[in-house]
Amino acid sequence: MTTAAAQPPRDRALGRGITTLIPQAATATPAEQAAAVLTAMQSVPVRVGVLQAAVVLLEERVRATDDGAERAAAATTVAMLRSAMGRAG
Repeated sequence: MTTAAAQPPRDRALGRGITTLIPQAATATPAEQAAAVLTAMQSVPVRVGVLQAAVVLLEERVRATDDGAERAAAATTVAMLRSAMGRAG
């Protein structure tokens, strides 16, 4: 009788890969962490409704924040999300 080789847990292997892409240093800003996540997740399928909700929330941050870096990061993210939604059809 033969047995299949043990496979490492899939989520564990993926988690280690994603963690290496996201800045973990205490000096990494939330905007830097978000940008890294967006880069890592570009090819991951996401429901359009989730993207639409994120756009609404981020557009409010663009209007509400006085922080220029946060405003720029949110605006860039909105543009990326809108582009992804446009490609999705």
